Amino acid sequence: MLKNISPLLTPELLFALASMGHGDDIAVVDANFPAARVAREAGVSLIRLPGQGSGQVLQAVLSVLPLDTFDAACAWSMQVVGDASAVPPPVAEFRGLLEAQGHGLVSLERFAFYAQAARARALVQTGDLRKYANVLLRKGVLASD
Repeated sequence: MLKNISPLLTPELLFALASMGHGDDIAVVDANFPAARVAREAGVSLIRLPGQGSGQVLQAVLSVLPLDTFDAACAWSMQVVGDASAVPPPVAEFRGLLEAQGHGLVSLERFAFYAQAARARALVQTGDLRKYANVLLRKGVLASD
């Protein structure tokens, strides 16, 4: 255990986050997301946190990961199939966590989300059973100037 670090940030997850560079993405996905297949096909690292919710994991990740400010978007959720304007409870939760840090959340069509997740540096699969409890984050920089 480390002081001031969420216990949800396992050694494997901390390594993945620390290994990311500016512009790299990480996906936090729910239990229904085809994470094993996407990770295998894309050659992406799969980290499993089966007892946790996606919102809790997002909050822990945001405690250590600087988000990108270079592009307009640095966080994406998956759109509800058949109703792109719907905001399911997990997405509302993600939006609140991101807005508290001054960031927005953009929604992607389901298959566009899968494609972007396949290009991520890592997939973190939670045990969240809520539909649409999936979010992508793009790493920014920590500057000394």
